[in-house]
Amino acid sequence: MFLALAAPAVGSLKAPSSLPFARGETLTYDVTWSIIPAGQVVAKIVKGGLDPERNFEVKTTAVSTGFVSLLYKVQDVYRSVFSPRTLCSKQISKVINEGHRHKVTHIVFDASRRLALLDEHNLDSPKDSISHKTQVIPACVEDVVSAFYYLRAQPMQVGKKIHLAVNDGSKTKEVIADVQDLESIQTPLGTFQAYRVVPTVFGDLYKRKGHMVIWFSADRRHLPLRIRAVISVGAITGTLSAYTPGTTASPPAR
Repeated sequence: MFLALAAPAVGSLKAPSSLPFARGETLTYDVTWSIIPAGQVVAKIVKGGLDPERNFEVKTTAVSTGFVSLLYKVQDVYRSVFSPRTLCSKQISKVINEGHRHKVTHIVFDASRRLALLDEHNLDSPKDSISHKTQVIPACVEDVVSAFYYLRAQPMQVGKKIHLAVNDGSKTKEVIADVQDLESIQTPLGTFQAYRVVPTVFGDLYKRKGHMVIWFSADRRHLPLRIRAVISVGAITGTLSAYTPGTTASPPAR
């Protein structure tokens, strides 16, 4: 997975009808490792709508392909649930199959008690297979999937810094997304004007050195057109190759 950022201030809310995404929206990314085709990531909003009480649910799958799959097979499924009113995460479930790593993780964000409740089942270690952890959190946090949808809902302009908070089952990390520039980005869907956004604390979130850059389309959709993570093994890039608008969305303006 190349996903990771995070959380809104509770005061900056939007009505569900004004959000730049809707139930049914599907984003498909072709992933490369340096210049080698590496796999595909698909994020689909499978639940949620105009009802402010009906949570969004995003199912994200990441699958390695080709030569990379022979070296390091990836078959991950993430399910993120977040509020359409606040965009705060409610929970995330992860089924991870990466190389020799096989585990199932479920994190519930209990805003009323300010706690993140993690249950993790390590399928490679039957004798010590289940762990339970509790971490104190702010009233509103994001998981590594819902964070992208929060960022898309924010007004963007060059020079703006968006302050965020993300929790992936351990300590909550403060993140600043720096809107650095407006650039022309070429994708399989065409050429778009896009905001280049650089989040800080990427290394802390992933417990490894590196950095991430995200290009969001400059139209009202704020589509994540390209996501590039540079880590110790090289550059991993996901480029939007297919887009299906949601039930209340229209095609993006170029």
